[in-house]
Amino acid sequence: MARSLPLQDDTSDTVAISAPTAEFPMTGTVAVFDPAMCCETGLCGPGVDPELLRIARDLRWLSAQGVTVVRKGLSQEPQAFVASARVQGLMQAFGDGALPAVLVDDAVLTYGRYPTRDELVAKLTPAPVADAGGSCCAPGSGCC
Repeated sequence: MARSLPLQDDTSDTVAISAPTAEFPMTGTVAVFDPAMCCETGLCGPGVDPELLRIARDLRWLSAQGVTVVRKGLSQEPQAFVASARVQGLMQAFGDGALPAVLVDDAVLTYGRYPTRDELVAKLTPAPVADAGGSCCAPGSGCC
């Protein structure tokens, strides 16, 4: 069920990813634990990190799709890092290299980097269930 979605909100650049559909909407909670930055966008420093721009855009897109997105910054909310057993364990094992850590429904999706939009969509979109005939298409989807 791959289709092209806008890579950016205001350009015609596109990237082919598996996209949610009405039959398989995205569900879940994404929790992002950012390393120490001046703010969650990291845009207040002397240089702009394009990776921070990309993940901010992807998280905003997920939120618009109905996914719950929670973002915590080590500088602003250190207690949230301690309260999450998964993040605490990652930091004990890998130190600051564990950040950023991204959890989906309290399971680690990535650590040490931000996930791509495709990785997020794949994790948040339930897999089609094969019917008795072995087809993975939703009834009436017309994909088969």
